Amino acid sequence: MVVCGLACWRCRWLLPLLLGLAIIMGIIALAGRGWLESESEPYVQQASLWESCTRGEEDLNWRCESLMDYGWGRAAAATYLVGFVILVICFALAVIAFSIEILRFNFVRGIGGLLFVVAAFQIIGLVIYPVKFTEEIPLTGDNMFSWAYGFGWASTVVVIGCAFFFCCLPNWEDEVLGNIKPTYYYSSP
Repeated sequence: MVVCGLACWRCRWLLPLLLGLAIIMGIIALAGRGWLESESEPYVQQASLWESCTRGEEDLNWRCESLMDYGWGRAAAATYLVGFVILVICFALAVIAFSIEILRFNFVRGIGGLLFVVAAFQIIGLVIYPVKFTEEIPLTGDNMFSWAYGFGWASTVVVIGCAFFFCCLPNWEDEVLGNIKPTYYYSSP
């Protein structure tokens, strides 16, 4: 029988693994064209973090306009991108921290603090985008914020969860390192 408590070496890699998952979701959000899409046919509106595309109901060609021409578009892209870059740095630092035989727990708490900064940047970008997009860009038909935008929020939620765990992990330093002797409960017959 395999028991994996906090002292288990394999379990230490769960937090860096979750950060890697957040990076993958961030890449999907940055590259995805589904930040805003038409909700039903005819599909005449499509947008990413970088551009907005429209087409007529009978037209097959998309006409795209860069969102980088707008100040809010540059702000939304920059804040989300800065958060993503800091997230990649945190991932590298977490791999280093968990690779060392004796963990540097103050170092781990610093990673947690940086992850809160990542979450703040990503939330700012994810809030600026829909608010200003719906104010500045004329929308055609019924539209919805779609899958790529959802991946951006999913990445942010994972980052917030990891930030709490990284900040709280030093409180269980002895349990993680296996320095506490197990308590056995024995009852005599």
